[in-house]
Amino acid sequence: MHTIPQKSESDLELDLHHLQVFDVLLTEHSLTKAARVLNLSQPALSKTLARLRLYFGDPLFVRVGLRMEPTPKALELSEPVRSILKNFRALRSEYASFDPKMSTRKFSFFLVDAGAIKIFPALLNYLAAEAPGICVQSIPCDAQHLDLWLESGLVDLAIGSFPSLTMGIRRVPLWTESYVSVTRRDHPRIGSHPSKADFIAEKHALVSALGTGHEHLAVERLIESQVPSRNIVCRVPVFTSAALIAKHSDVIATVPRSLAVAMCRDLDLQLVEPPIELPRLEIAQYWHDRCHLEPGNQWLRNTFRKLFSTRC
Repeated sequence: MHTIPQKSESDLELDLHHLQVFDVLLTEHSLTKAARVLNLSQPALSKTLARLRLYFGDPLFVRVGLRMEPTPKALELSEPVRSILKNFRALRSEYASFDPKMSTRKFSFFLVDAGAIKIFPALLNYLAAEAPGICVQSIPCDAQHLDLWLESGLVDLAIGSFPSLTMGIRRVPLWTESYVSVTRRDHPRIGSHPSKADFIAEKHALVSALGTGHEHLAVERLIESQVPSRNIVCRVPVFTSAALIAKHSDVIATVPRSLAVAMCRDLDLQLVEPPIELPRLEIAQYWHDRCHLEPGNQWLRNTFRKLFSTRC
């Protein structure tokens, strides 16, 4: 039973954020999933829902089993709310000019840690000279909702290899990534060009891409098919963790070459050419159709092409 409290003057205002929460709840039927899509904490989303209930004098969403089902009032509001959001996006399509030297905009990306290490140093040096007011951030994202994040503008670009991103998503290839392995410099058994037998006999730290939507999963599966399961002694979600584990133990970590080169230099690791054939990944930048003509997003994509594309 939901009790709707009495409205006060301060409770009679909504903004586009409230309407966006309402719209995502209509789609997701779950506070947890909606919070993930919107990059909000669940308490923050619950507070927004309470404000919506107060404003409209209706529970709007009630729990039925494991789902949050809309009330008749919520269903009645669905089309007007979506119309408001659509019209707002249309207003945003009347794009203002974008001057990177004067802008204080914050751009958000979704990329794995190997991509961040390759991209951010060069990007930050470029911004310091060409766009000193612009800030950038890498956002951890549930890849199942990455298309929604790109569509909503919560993420401006995704960088990586995400073959499942299709409808409404554009892409431009940047570079091709290969894989190598790393060990500590004084590893007692493994040199830079080990035999296959010696390689698979060692202990391995495996980076797991399960659930990320990233094509690294193909590399993970191939290593699993070659290395006995008893020799895969740990799994971690990020490449830098695997490299640091290799630095302080006798395990082998297999990571993208661009990351391995940087880590070998900075951590004094040994670069090891794996004696198994690993796939090469095409790394691209991804954005949503809705942002294709937006001047800031265009400038950002052109900057990435200028700094990181090997296909010019």
